[in-house]
Amino acid sequence: MKQITVISGNRPGIIATITEALAGEGINIENIDAETFDDTAVTIVSVDQYDLALKVLQNIPDLKAITEDAIVIRIKDEPGALARIARRFSDAGINLRSLRFLQRDNDFGLVAISTERTQEAMALVQDVLVA
Repeated sequence: MKQITVISGNRPGIIATITEALAGEGINIENIDAETFDDTAVTIVSVDQYDLALKVLQNIPDLKAITEDAIVIRIKDEPGALARIARRFSDAGINLRSLRFLQRDNDFGLVAISTERTQEAMALVQDVLVA
C-alpha cells in the first residue's frame, strides 16, 4: 500500500485544500489521517490514483507531499498485540516511520506500517502480512 504524507503549516483550511485538490482530479480518498504538532500539520492519505494524487499534491504551494510505502498487517484486536509487533521491529533494528490502524472489525484490526526498510519489514511480519 502506498500512502502520501503531506506536511504543511497548521492553519484552518488545510484539509479542505487537500481534499478539494484531489476531488478536482477525480481522485478517491480511501483513508485520511490528520494530526497537528504545534505549528505543523501532518496529513497521511491513501487514494485510488496514487501517482496522480502525488503530482497534484506536490503542485500545491506551501505543502510538502512525500511518498511512503506501507505494509498492511492483520492482528488480533487485544491488549499487547501491537506491542508484540513493535517488539519484532525493535529487535530487528528497524525504525518505524508511521503506524496507524486502518480498520477494526470483529476481533481483528488492520494496521498500516511504514519503515525505512520495507522489504525486511515484510519478511519480519510475513505471518500477519495482508499487503
